[in-house]
Amino acid sequence: MRLHRPSVSAVAAVLVSSLGIVAYHHTARANSAPASQASSVVHDAAASGPGRSSAATVPPGTTASPRPEIPTRLPGLGPTTLSHVPADARQVVLVTGAARDSASSKAVLYQRVDGGWRPGPVWAAHNGYKGWTDDHHAGDLRSPIGVFGLTDAGGRLADPGTELPYHRSRAFSAGGSGFEGEPLAGSFDYVVAINYNRRPGTSPMDGAKPMGANRGGGIWIHVDHGGPTHACVSLSRTHMKQLLRALDPAAHPVVVMGDAASLAR
Repeated sequence: MRLHRPSVSAVAAVLVSSLGIVAYHHTARANSAPASQASSVVHDAAASGPGRSSAATVPPGTTASPRPEIPTRLPGLGPTTLSHVPADARQVVLVTGAARDSASSKAVLYQRVDGGWRPGPVWAAHNGYKGWTDDHHAGDLRSPIGVFGLTDAGGRLADPGTELPYHRSRAFSAGGSGFEGEPLAGSFDYVVAINYNRRPGTSPMDGAKPMGANRGGGIWIHVDHGGPTHACVSLSRTHMKQLLRALDPAAHPVVVMGDAASLAR
């Protein structure tokens, strides 16, 4: 009796059929997975966003980088300074002077998230010509050290998109030259009033000084003109617009400002 040998095409058809059965069963098992497993897959995918790594995307033989830690307290601040930061403040502009008598400083916007303080980028800044003081008086050319509310904004130019009350006026004008001969024009195109010796909830142009005129006032965060200020804090035009767009009255923003040694107390 002569055995019949199946053709190559017949064998291939059987293999394709078998593979189809295996594929079907694999798909059926996946489709019939419990809802809890399906939701966990979605959760894992969502958790693999910026700054996070899922196991599926880590190359073989490597270890996933740990998620960056968010500081639980504002860095560089000592217990005395921290005690003056309001409990409901969820935005802090931290301005740290290079030294007590220096007009150079840096500013960082911190946002309260996940039980910690998430920092923004570091921005170069200027402060008072003679540095910082715990006892500011009009004309001393030093910026006051302390924690102050940020409730009101304004400027010569249109509102760039801030949530703070914004007063646009041509009265926000500056002329002449700064301490290093730099032109002051445009310095008040955008300002945020620092609540030192002023009435919160009013235009930055409001002239009321509750502690008296001799204690100074009109201290703002404004556009940097390339040199020291009389007592204000200044940021680049780009960073001023970013700050204005970020500040949220509902987050009760404050500025914490002073030289590094004083803030560490």
